[in-house]
Amino acid sequence: MDPRTSLDPRYSDPKAAPLSWSDAAARLAAAEVYWLTTVRPDGRPHVTPLIAVWSEDALHFCTGPDERKARNLAENTSVVLTTGSATLGEGLDLVVEGEAARVTDEHVLRGLAEAYVEKYGPEWRFEVRDGAFVGDGGTALVFAVAPRTAFGFAKGEPFGQTRWRFRGAEEQA
Repeated sequence: MDPRTSLDPRYSDPKAAPLSWSDAAARLAAAEVYWLTTVRPDGRPHVTPLIAVWSEDALHFCTGPDERKARNLAENTSVVLTTGSATLGEGLDLVVEGEAARVTDEHVLRGLAEAYVEKYGPEWRFEVRDGAFVGDGGTALVFAVAPRTAFGFAKGEPFGQTRWRFRGAEEQA
């Protein structure tokens, strides 16, 4: 996955350089908490923190079928996932825009279930059944978000804003 990378000079120090996508993807994989933004059927945004795993060039998260985010995704699959630090003078914030696609392939789900345990520990162990995760909290639908457009906000010196556009993003911009 080789996106078109650019540094926005309006929001970047003259000494800044664009961040590589491989570095951003590694940071997405390492992050522990993400914020998911979905759109309610009436158009209002809904934001919630969650955990996710990076696999096969996409972020993967799960949610119960009756939760607000799952109900929103049934109407509108456009999402934004964010992660980063809560500090102003250092760190990197990442924003991923894309479409949430339901994952039902049981082989893929088994790999994702293993990735959750590897990243978050045994308390996040899921069984795979009927195209979903099943755990202590019941059934959880699994979604993949492959980036369409992503942004990296480098904070501190030098600060900068990198944008990555992936294949097909130009038509949807």
